[in-house]
Amino acid sequence: MATLSDRVFDNGLSVLGTEANKILLTSQEAATYTEANATYALGNSTSLAIAAPSDRGAGGREVVVAAITDGAVTADGTATNYAIVDTVNSRLLATGALSASQTVSSGNTFNLGSFTIGIPDPA
Repeated sequence: MATLSDRVFDNGLSVLGTEANKILLTSQEAATYTEANATYALGNSTSLAIAAPSDRGAGGREVVVAAITDGAVTADGTATNYAIVDTVNSRLLATGALSASQTVSSGNTFNLGSFTIGIPDPA
């Protein structure tokens, strides 16, 4: 069976904690930084806190993204995904589906509960 040490996982996941500085609500899953930060962006927050990597319940490693309580909605639409970006280097670091889509209106605020991003053990 193939294995990877926790150090391999942790170095991949630690980029989120050291480089990510913005989370966005998007109208669809972004494939590029520009899509996340402009094309599909509906709102954002720079109050992003990501914990150090830890064991993942189903095997592998994960990080916990802390709840967002101060998101600013910047466009009208239906938010279906999140995107985590590094604005300094114009990099899209992670995307995922929201637990439920929501209609948002420019000028309002949004909250997101905490969630995890993980890498499973190799098969």
